[in-house]
Amino acid sequence: MDLRVRTEQLINGRVVTNRQLETLAAVAEAGSKTAAAKRLGLSVPVVHRYVSSIEEAAGVPIITSTPKGTALNEEGRRILGAFSATERRCSSERNFTVCCSPVTEDLLMSVLSALKMTDADLVISDDRRNLEMMREDLADLAIIDDPLYLFDADEFDGAEIGYMGMVFVDNGPSFIRYRYGAQRVAFMFLDTMGREYTVDSETLSLPELLGSDKSFFVDEFLLLRKGLRMKSSVDPRMLRHAITAVYRSETKPIFKIVRALQARNIK
Repeated sequence: MDLRVRTEQLINGRVVTNRQLETLAAVAEAGSKTAAAKRLGLSVPVVHRYVSSIEEAAGVPIITSTPKGTALNEEGRRILGAFSATERRCSSERNFTVCCSPVTEDLLMSVLSALKMTDADLVISDDRRNLEMMREDLADLAIIDDPLYLFDADEFDGAEIGYMGMVFVDNGPSFIRYRYGAQRVAFMFLDTMGREYTVDSETLSLPELLGSDKSFFVDEFLLLRKGLRMKSSVDPRMLRHAITAVYRSETKPIFKIVRALQARNIK
């Protein structure tokens, strides 16, 4: 018996069909409406109509044009993320799944490759969402950048896999906040200094962060993995924080991954 569960997504009270959302996912993956149409066996006007229907429900644009084609903006990613999460919940089975933020993405990918676990599903999001995936049984292991989140994760086993410092680029009292990394630790540091500041914007994009004329914090490890060096206004060791793996111990491959991560000796 083939038993499946499907859901509908409501955006501002309007029903958006799974077919429309699957089309949006194809646009995101293929990088253009034309490529998505070819992949799905649809005409380009139909793909355009499906995407437009979602935008009408959202009341805002959900895609943007880039030099490389078409990409989802933040609202589009939010809609697609909700759809993907629901699809995973409705699935009767899933692959071994691990999640992390962009800060540790390269590290985790290299460990999975070294362990020949390339069939594992890797989800990249922020600490809050990664912990939600653990609680919803959508993931088996999550790498947490911000140790303050561990106070809300005591139902899971955990192990420190290393430490990271943060670079502080000081361009004045106006800050842009990066979505990823131990940002709360960094801003608590400012508070203890009695520093007056305002957080005037937030970004998911590392290039946007680095190109900003505002002050910001970013994990030194992420910059090094990207081959970048930036002068910090304070010694990055002053903003040193733990990186922790949280997991369900009954899943066998977990300990292999944790040991391999610890062996990388992140400092």
